[in-house]
Amino acid sequence: MTNHKTLVAAIEQRWPVDAAETWDRAGLIVGSDEQQIQKVMLTVDVTSDVVGEAIAASADLILAHHPVLLRQSPSIAADVAKSKTFAAAIDAGVAIYAAHTNADITATGVSATLARAAGLTNLEPLVPVTQTTGHGRMGRLAEPKTLLEFARGLAAVLPSTASGVRVAGDPNQLISTVALCAGAGDSFIAEALASGADLYLTSDLRHHPVQEALESAAASSKPFAMVDISHWAAEWLWLETARDELAAEFPQVTFVVSDLRTDPWDFVVTQ
Repeated sequence: MTNHKTLVAAIEQRWPVDAAETWDRAGLIVGSDEQQIQKVMLTVDVTSDVVGEAIAASADLILAHHPVLLRQSPSIAADVAKSKTFAAAIDAGVAIYAAHTNADITATGVSATLARAAGLTNLEPLVPVTQTTGHGRMGRLAEPKTLLEFARGLAAVLPSTASGVRVAGDPNQLISTVALCAGAGDSFIAEALASGADLYLTSDLRHHPVQEALESAAASSKPFAMVDISHWAAEWLWLETARDELAAEFPQVTFVVSDLRTDPWDFVVTQ
């Protein structure tokens, strides 16, 4: 068991809130500095089911990647669903903390974790903030793989989702260098193209940006592929990294990763 204030101070030393993007809402969402923390549950999203799981597991703190009110008003007065979720957490004495874009950019952060899981080495930021921090990652495979081999390997290390791994490109194209951004990364497509990478891996890709990127690469006679994976799956891998780092610093606290799949898609239908 440790004091909430002590744990939050350690979290913010590892993932400084002032390193988050200006539009982000990282930091403490629910909780008191005086609260004692014995068990922490890590999750990508905070949903009513996640809060229910945390309560059932007697967790004192939910450490989430996504802020709960990122796309809503800062007030929960008009948001019935979020209000009930917060009320359940408050009534049970469960604190909620989010490490979002400030956890994306570190050397062991969300994108770096995905890069290592994908088999990449010699990692460096795709969009540097400092020499070692920044959005996305660039890296090399130990040995070239075909695009199909790379995609199959990626599917094997990611948690299963309905949408799986979507691939745009020649399945026989050889892949040596990969640019990626865990989570929604279509804003970095231009950087991925300019990097000279053989492939860009991210989530939430849309029709027109992908089509335009592929057309741009073809016009330059540069083989280029794009891989789209579940936003939740891309970021879930980091939870285990964060758990291990915090557990090493706070052996008196129990850290667990939520088993709930918060990816919103349940199934796909094909002809």
